Parts: sequence; structure tokens; C-alpha cells
Amino acid sequence: MNQPSAKGTALITGASSGIGATYAQRLAKRGYDLLLVARDLERLQALASKLSEESGVRVETLKADLTNSADLQIVEQRLRSDSAISLLVNNAGVAVNGTLAESSTEKTNALIQLNIVALTQLSAAAAYAFSAAGRGAIINIASVVALLPEMFNAVYSASKAYVLSLTQTLHGEVGKHGVQVQAVLPGVTRTEIWERSGMDASALPPEMIMEVGEMVDAALAGFDQAELVTIPSLPDSADWQALVAARTKLGPNLSRNQAAARYK
Repeated sequence: MNQPSAKGTALITGASSGIGATYAQRLAKRGYDLLLVARDLERLQALASKLSEESGVRVETLKADLTNSADLQIVEQRLRSDSAISLLVNNAGVAVNGTLAESSTEKTNALIQLNIVALTQLSAAAAYAFSAAGRGAIINIASVVALLPEMFNAVYSASKAYVLSLTQTLHGEVGKHGVQVQAVLPGVTRTEIWERSGMDASALPPEMIMEVGEMVDAALAGFDQAELVTIPSLPDSADWQALVAARTKLGPNLSRNQAAARYK
């Protein structure tokens, strides 16, 4: 049996395909042991066998539906109790097509459960365990629609804005304990999420769609540079810094003892 990796174990949710599977491949090459979490056990096991053979790392699979509270609790407890886990990649997510008025309550609630509730609980568990250990990292997969809410479905966009906000706040809470946090904001990425949500990615201009390998490689490069927010397709990071500076400038006037003069 392979010896445990000195880098520890990376727990990746939504690891059976797309972004999650690609993170698994890249992190195995970096020498991480893996704990792959998804609903599709057959695909997980096939990926685990391939990565174990190619990279020589330990790869464990865990079948879990993170919209199911019992399954979520199992993954959460593993994060809290397994000291070998040093990296959490919160990748599992779902999109829905159509407007909020047209969407079904069932699909909306499932999206919120996966994109927000599950991600939050797993982030909390990792923050607790990693802070206590004084090391570790949390990567949360958000989306550029967090910055362009007018461009896409209301619930999905709002869920990714939540992920961005949570990650920014979490950085302030756990960074001082030696825990690295990163929010990744991909644009349109060629994965199965489009088919599953009923959207047609082929209707978009080809220059808008990034291949998943390039996206993950860019995200990991941002991780290596200790970026809090990584936007893989953004050419100039100064544009993001300008947005942060503009938001910060609002700070002194966001909470005052009098209303602004224009409201009087």
C-alpha cells in the first residue's frame, strides 16, 4: 500500500466529472492523496483506479448526495475528524435554466441546498479542523456571474455571489490561523453542467468557452500565487483590484447616523 502523502489528502466534491475530476487529476500529479466525493460511484471508482495507477497516490471514493442531509453530515464529519485532510475543493454545484418566476420550487431548493448549504457546512467543518491544525486550504468554486448577476439565472447567480462573499469573509477569519482560502470565478467552461441544466452552450460564441483543463490550471496557478479571488480569463488583475478599491471607497459612507442629502 502506498505511504500517506506528505502533502495530505485533498477532499474534492463533485469529483466524478468536469472541474472536479480535473482538479483530482492535477492534485494527484502534485502528490496529494485524494478523497473523491460524488453521487456517481461507478465513475468515481473508475477515476480513482486511473489516478492511483498513474500517480501512485492513495485515492479513496465516497458516494454522497450533498443535497441529502445524512450524506452531507457524513462528509462534514470526515472533514472534522480526519487529520490527513489538508485541502478542501468545494466544487459540487448545479445550475438551472429559466427565470425565477418559471423555476420549480423543487429545483430551486436543490440548487440552494447544494450550491449554498452544503458548501457552507463543508467550509465550516474545514475551517474548524484546519484552523486547529494551523494549516490547510479551502478552494470554493464560484462563477463570474457573481459579478454579472444581470446576465444569467437569478438563483444560480445569487448562489455564486454567496460563495464569493463567504470566501472573502472566511479569509479574514481563518487566514490568521495559517489557512489559505481561494474563490475561483470561472466563465463559461466546457462541462456537463450545461446539459444537466437544459442549456445549450453551443449557442454561445466559441471565444467565450474555456476548456476545463485550462481553467483548472489557471485556477491552481492563482492558488500558487496566494490569490484570494482568481478569475481565470481576466487578462489584467488590476481590473479586479480597481473593483475592490471602488467597493472599499464606499465603506465610510455605508453606515452613518443621517440619510444622504439627496433623500431629504
